[in-house]
Amino acid sequence: MFRRKRLPAELESAFAAFHDVVDELEPAKAGLADVVPGSRLPGRPLRDALTELVTRADRAADLMPRWRRPELEPLWSSCSAGLAAARADAQAMLRDASEPAGFGELLGSVEGLMDRLEPFAEAEAHFAQLRRR
Repeated sequence: MFRRKRLPAELESAFAAFHDVVDELEPAKAGLADVVPGSRLPGRPLRDALTELVTRADRAADLMPRWRRPELEPLWSSCSAGLAAARADAQAMLRDASEPAGFGELLGSVEGLMDRLEPFAEAEAHFAQLRRR
């Protein structure tokens, strides 16, 4: 009755490869979110989350070429740049080795890293939009 529309056949492998990249990044993003302390639990150590982000970003970067296609180039480029920026920022924070001063600075650091990875959400939305056509 209700059938989900499919991606164009030529983009199915790119979409699968895109999700391989996202599958690397999602645990790193969750780890960053765990840095922020809750009302009952302390947050995860920032250094651990940054190290995980760099490691997973390296693996994600290795996977990125698998979903590069001419018709997806603007999305791919945006994701690639965001991934590189998030990795560079995390490495700089690890090199700096200083802890953020207070909750606001910690939250700002985490949000900044997450914002760098926002192009992946935009690419996901683009793939979903392609299904509706």
